[in-house]
Amino acid sequence: MEEVSSGTTGPKATKMKTEPKLSSDNETYKLRARNIDVFYGDFQAIYDISLDILDHSITAFIGPSGCGKSTFLRLFNRMNDYIDSFRMNGRILLEEEDIYASSVKVEELRKKIGMVFQKPNPFPKSIYENVAYGLRIQGIKDEDFIEQRVVESLKQATLYDEIKDDLDKQALTLSGGQQQRLCIARTLAVKPSVLLMDEPTSALDPISTAKIEELIFELKKKYTIVIVTHNMQQAGRISDNTAFLYMGKLIEYGDTQKIFTNPEKDRTQNYITGRFG
Repeated sequence: MEEVSSGTTGPKATKMKTEPKLSSDNETYKLRARNIDVFYGDFQAIYDISLDILDHSITAFIGPSGCGKSTFLRLFNRMNDYIDSFRMNGRILLEEEDIYASSVKVEELRKKIGMVFQKPNPFPKSIYENVAYGLRIQGIKDEDFIEQRVVESLKQATLYDEIKDDLDKQALTLSGGQQQRLCIARTLAVKPSVLLMDEPTSALDPISTAKIEELIFELKKKYTIVIVTHNMQQAGRISDNTAFLYMGKLIEYGDTQKIFTNPEKDRTQNYITGRFG
């Protein structure tokens, strides 16, 4: 059986459980996945994945279509719960709390772990109300506070200067890149600590993609970011660590520069160099 590396410095498992990448004394991990198996009915989509994600870092998931990247990403805010046939074994920890424990309220979890999707999905409301939406459904009624958070979030998403005189304008009139930054602002408004991004630039032109990448890199100062991308060049440009998945298995995980220049696994090398994928 082929070895599957989880980025550890210790021995690698060849038959049973993969060894997770463990923290050292000077490292803080925001998220941990432990021996994760995912099933949709009888179909197994994820096989025994363990890894740790550093706080205030950008982690990229790469791999060919259908390898399990998005499935694995959506475990971190329990988006897969909406699928009737979904079943998971293993543990996922946010700051050492098991997010699949029965005591966890999913709505509260999603305030801490925000999600940005592949295609911009602004609501058919004004720019202002798009960003205010999450605050309002939390029951916040202080309009001064809401306005403060809307402006702050739009500035964080580097959109405010472009639309500050048009906050009452319909969000759907914005360009694709502006809509995606608006969706990021909407996510930031409720003050999450983790941002999940599922191919956030795949529907955008190169100029808008560059702006989003610059934004992601800036947001790392305040947030832990996990991104699925089909674009290996993008992963190489913006991420600190990269996980390569293939057929539901974690093949290799570690420092992005090392993954792209000196991977340990032949399969990683073959994917990076375009020999398959």
